[in-house]
Amino acid sequence: QVQLVESGGDLVQTGGSLRLSCAASGSYFNINSMRWYRQAPGKEREWVATVTSGGNTNYADSVKGRFTISIDNAKRTVYLQMNSLKPEDTAVYYCYTRNALSTYWGQGTQVTVSS
Repeated sequence: QVQLVESGGDLVQTGGSLRLSCAASGSYFNINSMRWYRQAPGKEREWVATVTSGGNTNYADSVKGRFTISIDNAKRTVYLQMNSLKPEDTAVYYCYTRNALSTYWGQGTQVTVSS
């Protein structure tokens, strides 16, 4: 079992920055990657970014060049640095991972970008 706890969501103005954190606990071994997803009101949940335990990253086109995902394996924490935020980035942001047994989601953290 893996537990994921996100933090760092807030209300920010257009052009501002936020850093989200996702702390993992429990059976962390055999986890090769972690992801961030987001879900805006009335929309489906969408993938934002992925980081592997080796530090390789991948981003959705909508956030490429503005968001940076990183991982601290010693702290079992993944971060999402979000710069140049836009109103369309407003969403609940979720951390996700999986191992051979199951998939795991955090409870989400709200990011609101005002225009």
